[in-house]
Parts: sequence; C-alpha cells; structure tokens
Amino acid sequence: MRLILVMVTLMLVTSGGMYIFTRNRRYLKFAWQTVRLTVLLLLVFGLLFVLERYVLIAWRVFL
Repeated sequence: MRLILVMVTLMLVTSGGMYIFTRNRRYLKFAWQTVRLTVLLLLVFGLLFVLERYVLIAWRVFL
C-alpha cells in the first residue's frame, strides 16, 4: 500500500511539473484521473479491511 501511495505521489508531482513546463492541460487531466483511481482503490481497500476486521471476525464469534 505504501508503495502504491509513493508511486501515485511521484506521478502527481511529475504531471504537475509537466503541466507547469508545457501548459498542456492533458497532464492535469491525467493527474485528476490518477487521483480518482487512487481514491477508488483506497475505498475498496478500506471496505475490504472493514469486512475482514469486523464482519468475518464477528461471524466467527457467532459460530
């Protein structure tokens, strides 16, 4: 997870730098898509963590 966040941060910094140097809006679009995908992946990961932590452990208690 940390590696993914480091890679995303590097991609965002690179995209921001490329936008500053070229003023091409496609780099901002790429950065925005990267942020959206990262947030989606973090939400899925968080949901799976909650599912494992609370739902499956609670299910085991009832059995």
